[in-house]
Parts: sequence; structure tokens; C-alpha cells
Amino acid sequence: MARTRIPPLAGGLAAAVAVALAAACWVVFPPEVAGRASAARPDVDLPLPWPAGGQASAEVQGLGSLGSRGEQQPVPIASVTKVMTAYVVLKDHPLADGEAGPEITVDDQAEAESTSSEESTAPVRAGRRISERDLLALMLVPSGNNVARLLARWDAGSQDAFVAKMNREAAALGMTSTTYTGASGVEDSTTSTAADQLRLAREVMKNGVIRSIVGTASLRVDGVPGAVVNTNTLLGRNGVIGLKTGSSTAAGGALMWAAQARGGALILGVVLHQSPGGSPAAGLRAALDNSEKLITAIQRELPAATR
Repeated sequence: MARTRIPPLAGGLAAAVAVALAAACWVVFPPEVAGRASAARPDVDLPLPWPAGGQASAEVQGLGSLGSRGEQQPVPIASVTKVMTAYVVLKDHPLADGEAGPEITVDDQAEAESTSSEESTAPVRAGRRISERDLLALMLVPSGNNVARLLARWDAGSQDAFVAKMNREAAALGMTSTTYTGASGVEDSTTSTAADQLRLAREVMKNGVIRSIVGTASLRVDGVPGAVVNTNTLLGRNGVIGLKTGSSTAAGGALMWAAQARGGALILGVVLHQSPGGSPAAGLRAALDNSEKLITAIQRELPAATR
């Protein structure tokens, strides 16, 4: 069959159209580098001291993304898990601001687990009735793993049934790189990314109860000896008003944080996988230190960037 000859002008036009289409596709569907999508340009481009290792993401509500650093591959998130636990409990059993909610009876399992030397716990006693809000505080402020599992059993009958709810909520929020396998985060198999956890931070900070609890430096709960102290030592500095720490050998240090900008905007960020493989305490210090550097820089650079 004879080939149809394309005139030079038509050929040039066709090539130009092809190049234009290719460029458009590159913008809409960016190429992958080393098996992962290229990082999107941040909405607010600031010179920030991102952590050298692990991964991080941050945003300013009302302005947009500040960007992400590190390969956004799922890693253990330790007690940052408890943010989703609180989100699910309050979705099923909502509380108004200042409301204590129903009283929940501490079971034998929660008391037995309270003396564990292998994980963070809260000293609760079987038979004691503690309000939903106070149990959420014992879970989020001192990071009581035993209380997280108690709340899961109260809400869903078993931790496994509760975990199924956690994963459904993660899917609904578009957290496509997240897998929950427990309510407390003690399991290394609970994994996520900084970008996914930032989606959750954005959602939970809409809840006045969570916002109030995670912004509390210390508190007292009836029936629990002494003051309960927040593991997030950044609270009250550089506008920090929350959110949740996490640490384990596999996870290293992790921090989901929230801060109020000088102009009133809410800054949210997540730092994961800081100094993994060492002591949890050293990992947490690294997460707190690197987060503080980020927050300080954002507070300093943001006013000039938004003029």
C-alpha cells in the first residue's frame, strides 16, 4: 500500500501539537523518579530547615502546602497512632466542648497493662469509672497505651473490630499509604507517611475536644495519682498548641504538631522516622528538636512570604 506523504508544514504542526500534549501530560501526570512521584511545588515556598533524615510534611491552613521532604514511604509511627484512635472514638461518641461524656469502667486488662515496663501506660485501676474525656486525655497527654486499648474495647467490643474502623476512616480521608494494626501504636506494623498523617492532623484540629486536650501541658484526673504531664515538650513555645508524640526503636521519634502563626493562621506539620534503630528517647528528642527548628523557621519566614 502506498504511503501518504505528509506535507512539511503539516508535519511541523503535528510535531508541535505532540510536544504541547506531552508537556501538558507532564504537568498533570508528573514523571516518577526512582519509583516515586516527583514532589509537588509547595503553595508557600519558604527556606526551611527540613530534617536531614526520615520524612516531614507541613502546611499553613488557608494558604496551602509548605512542602514535604524525604521519601513518602510507609514507616512505623508509634504513638502518633493514638490521634486516629481519638478521632474514631469521638466520631462514634461525640462530645461538646467542656462535656465529660459517659463514664467508662476500667477493666482488669487495662489495670494489668498499667504496670508494664515495656510501653507507656497510665496508672488506672479496675472498677474505677472514668469519663470518656478523661480517658482520651490519659491516652493523648501521657500517651497511655493501655487506655488506648481500653477505649477501643469500649467503642467496638474488641481491639480488632476497632482497628477495622480505624482503617476505614483512614481510607475515607484519602490516607492511601496508611495501615493501622492496633489502637496504641505499640505495633511496628502500624505504618504511615508524613503526608498521610498531615491529612489526619488537618481533620482532628477541627474537633474542639481534641484541640483542647492536646494543648494541655499537664492535668489531673480523679482516681489517677499525681499530675499527668504531656509528652509534647514543645507546648507553649513558638505558638505550639499540640499535637502528639510517638517513639519506638523501629519508628525512632515522631511528632504530629500544630502551631498558631503570629497572624492567627494554623500551621500543621508531621515529622516521622527520626533516628530509628536507637533508643526511643533519643528518637523522640530528635523529632522534637527537628520539629522545633521547622516551626521556628516557619514563624520567622511566613509573614514576609505572605505580604
